[in-house]
Amino acid sequence: MRPAAKKGLLLINLGTPDAPTTGAVRRYLREFLSDPRVIDINPLGRWLLLTLFILPKRPRVSAAAYQKIWTDRGSPLLVHSQELAHKVALELESEFEVELAMRYGRPSIQGAVDRLRRKGIQQLVALPLYPQHAASSTGSSVHAVYRVLGGAWDVLPVKIGGAFHSDPDFLEVFAQVGDPVIKAARAEHVLFSFHGLPQRQVRKSDPSGGHCLHSADCCDRRVAANVNCYRAQAFETARALAQRLGLAEGAYEISFQSRLGRTPWIQPYTDLLLPALAKRGVKRLAVMCPSFVADCLETLEEIGIRGRESFLAAGGEELVLVPSLNSHPAWVQAVVRMARRTAA
Repeated sequence: MRPAAKKGLLLINLGTPDAPTTGAVRRYLREFLSDPRVIDINPLGRWLLLTLFILPKRPRVSAAAYQKIWTDRGSPLLVHSQELAHKVALELESEFEVELAMRYGRPSIQGAVDRLRRKGIQQLVALPLYPQHAASSTGSSVHAVYRVLGGAWDVLPVKIGGAFHSDPDFLEVFAQVGDPVIKAARAEHVLFSFHGLPQRQVRKSDPSGGHCLHSADCCDRRVAANVNCYRAQAFETARALAQRLGLAEGAYEISFQSRLGRTPWIQPYTDLLLPALAKRGVKRLAVMCPSFVADCLETLEEIGIRGRESFLAAGGEELVLVPSLNSHPAWVQAVVRMARRTAA
């Protein structure tokens, strides 16, 4: 009897600079924002935008933000992701060799695949750790995996996990993490804040060309036109979490953060909604960020520091950030099940 093929598991997150310095952040942003799936305009326009407008100023600002959240062990995103990969590897020791990779920065996808090859794997399972599908995150990561595998003489067979925005395991763990925090904070309102996308990218994922962002209720239900729509998947995640948390309609809102540049992004905008909620009389607010499975700059600094300051300045009394899944034991088990399902 032939032995079972040895499998590799590649866990992929977006990435982080090596250090909270202007130089390190500039290198990271150059790689990240040079991706044509991230800034999806013509190459010359993208180069001019980066060279003349983004890279001269933004690395310094972002480095200052990273300095506020950096730990003795390094970037929170990397630390949490490494802990997750380590715990998943222990659970799957007899089934998979496990490696962590970042789409941008280090550890790279190329380096992780090379390490798995040296361990003798004969097939690969790749799990992009983005709950909602977007061409600029999931699509870019999958494309990078194909490019790395295709560069070898012997191409590894690969199975790739898809979006898990409505996966019961993912939803249950996020609700399990969020419920005690919301109750302890005595939050009277919950905001589900997702990473934003330019509107043009959402429309590019609409095969019909006439559904996404063409009506106020376009994200209210799943249809063929929005099956790959990031905004629709975000709304589906929020509704499912609200149900699990026992939140009545009107007790929660959905918004989108981290927009860059002047082009229209999907709405409503988190940075505008936070002070608006305070002015509407919301005093105690809990914020969950279910497009991130590990705490990072966008959760810890953008929401936990700047967002909280904005809410309090507008009259709110408290804003509590619900931690992400990080390496929570139940999330480790959920990833283990995702890996096995994808492999099967």
